[in-house]
Amino acid sequence: MTGVQEARPRGARRWAIDLSPLRVPAYRRIWLGGSIAMLGFQFTAVAVPVEMYALTRDSFWVGLLGVAGFLPLLVFGLWGGAAADARDRRAVLLVSQAVLWASMLALLLQAVFRVGSPVLLLALVALQSAGFAISGAARTASIPRLVPAHLVPAASTLNFTTYTAASVVGPLFAGLIFATWQLGVALPIAYGLDMLFFSAAVWATVRMPALPPEPDPDGDGSPRRAGLASIVDGLRYLTTTPVLLLSFAIDLIAMILAMPRALFPEVALERFGGGAAVGWLYSAIAIGSMLGGLTSGWIGRLRRQGLVLVVAVAGWGLAVAAAGLAGQLWLMVLLLAVAGAADLVSAVLRQSILLVYAPDRMRGRLQGVNTVVIAGGPRLGDLRAGAMAGGFGTGVAWVGGGLASAALAVLLVVAFPALLRYRAAATSGADRE
Repeated sequence: MTGVQEARPRGARRWAIDLSPLRVPAYRRIWLGGSIAMLGFQFTAVAVPVEMYALTRDSFWVGLLGVAGFLPLLVFGLWGGAAADARDRRAVLLVSQAVLWASMLALLLQAVFRVGSPVLLLALVALQSAGFAISGAARTASIPRLVPAHLVPAASTLNFTTYTAASVVGPLFAGLIFATWQLGVALPIAYGLDMLFFSAAVWATVRMPALPPEPDPDGDGSPRRAGLASIVDGLRYLTTTPVLLLSFAIDLIAMILAMPRALFPEVALERFGGGAAVGWLYSAIAIGSMLGGLTSGWIGRLRRQGLVLVVAVAGWGLAVAAAGLAGQLWLMVLLLAVAGAADLVSAVLRQSILLVYAPDRMRGRLQGVNTVVIAGGPRLGDLRAGAMAGGFGTGVAWVGGGLASAALAVLLVVAFPALLRYRAAATSGADRE
């Protein structure tokens, strides 16, 4: 005890998003730079599929962009996490950002000179995905070194909230660009703005303090290596840590069984006549997550984080299932927004548990696994939803998937209750060792 007791927040302050981590200059710069960069990335996220379809007039090629992005995430997410544990995380961030910058420059140049190659677009998406995987693992694993442990949930919430806000605002600005200019002009503008905004993230990384690996208490003092053995060591640690393993497992269940995104175009056309309905459906989950983040002040005060994580995952599945039954667009959007808010809570708690529970020497590798889970789960969910809809119809694929995810997540943690027993007051992995 310090003798200075912090006043309990009252009224709206109990619910408003906790901005305390922004008082830490290093974190504030990383958060600001990353937020600006994420907004710019949304321009490319819209521009690349638009360019691919304009080149090929085939949605199959547009679908291949997801495959091109996922495979590097899988490989470099794991390797990047190992690199973040073996090297100075600031240096790893700078290298990965150089890769991202190169991919952005190449996208800009091929648009300016109108190269018109679908294969080149796939290759550049793969390169960008590799840089993003490494950067994401190193950046997130650095948070507990920048802010005190009790502020990790608030810092994670800020990160997720600004990401979802960018996911709502960015595509709207991108759509304005493509509505204002012809494609040959709009594409270079979108790619150029992404490069410009990304410079904020590079600036923030340059201003970061050095974050060399902390000494391994069980090691012999020799430098760590970011190789296959290091990745296997991280996966072995994960499989012997039920709290973290279960948190990853229920998130995969939620995304694979309940993500309805692939059904949006068909449902928007059949139930609501198409038009603007599909845009509302694609935005609804992100809107809910953003609003959930803005009213997330209570998350940092939770102690039974494991229990609330399970409730949030079950709530996601049930809200998705209810949305699938809605016959009015406004009701479907509202229920999907509720699901998005539940997803925000589960994402923040899972990230906070990982960063506080795991020892620093493992955080990069576990964050690499987390990157694979976050990126891979929704893509596998798209595949599951599309396949089920083809065989059983959109109703079964949507509603049945939501109900199944909620039930399976609850059954899993009841059978293996380590996550239910987890409390935020428990000492961190670093302390335990």
